[in-house]
Amino acid sequence: MDRTYRIEDLAHLSGATVRTIRAYQDRGLLPRPVRRGRANVYADAHLARLRRIADLLDRGYTLASIKELLEAWDAGRGLGGVLGLVAEVDGPWTDEEAVRISRAELDERFGGTPDDAAIADAVELGVLEPVPADSESFLVPSPQELAVAVELHAAGVPLSAISGHLRELRGQVEHIAARFLEFTTEHVFARYLDGPHRPTDADAAEAASLVRRLRPLAQQTVDAELARAMRSLAVRHLRQHLGDGAGAPPPDQTRSVAIPSETMRAVEGLVGPAQAPAFVALAAEREVRARALDHLATSHATSDDLDETP
Repeated sequence: MDRTYRIEDLAHLSGATVRTIRAYQDRGLLPRPVRRGRANVYADAHLARLRRIADLLDRGYTLASIKELLEAWDAGRGLGGVLGLVAEVDGPWTDEEAVRISRAELDERFGGTPDDAAIADAVELGVLEPVPADSESFLVPSPQELAVAVELHAAGVPLSAISGHLRELRGQVEHIAARFLEFTTEHVFARYLDGPHRPTDADAAEAASLVRRLRPLAQQTVDAELARAMRSLAVRHLRQHLGDGAGAPPPDQTRSVAIPSETMRAVEGLVGPAQAPAFVALAAEREVRARALDHLATSHATSDDLDETP
């Protein structure tokens, strides 16, 4: 037999306040209590519903979305598949495991001199996370990212420059991630998301399987393209500085070109200020090559026409 609760007991067991419970009732998220004599009583079903709402809020759902999900649940459509999909997306997107590091070890890795400003920057960026009740320790979500910072600092890069570079890089990477999500949503997940009804358990399970399969593709694509771009740009950059004659233009062939400020702002918004010069140079080079190919093709066609002339 189900137990019964007063609203105060229900609030204590669920972690919600009495005011929140009443607000959920007013919004249709929680069934009304049963009237017994002069008292309103709640059952185990109410407690389970409150815990389910709390779980969905922790997963980032809005109250409006939760209401739709609970209505689907009440109509006999399970939440298991949808929650499984949410868990798959919320899960780790990397094989890295967080590690704990002491402040003393952190200072030692960066030359042995404490730098409170650099620590504050790292915490703001999420490279370090404070450990509750231990002011002398931090959690490192990505040991690889910290290792890169250590190597750059050892090579002579100031910590403030490393933080600034990471901020700029993060914005560009988030743009790439957004484009990948738009691409996969349009071509892969639209059939699960754009219908008139929420996905069934089977649909959600299939979508979760696709997330597992597609998850590594973004990183693999970025790794391959970054390697290609780094090789191409690094070789060109080195030749320009060494002036070895293997493709670098002599100083008297270098020209400064005025580009409209509106165009440069658009380019910087696309690739970031640091990459804007390289982007413009590569775009110009691509256009020159395209025109050269057009010229060759046109010349070939003209030659063929002359050969066929009686």
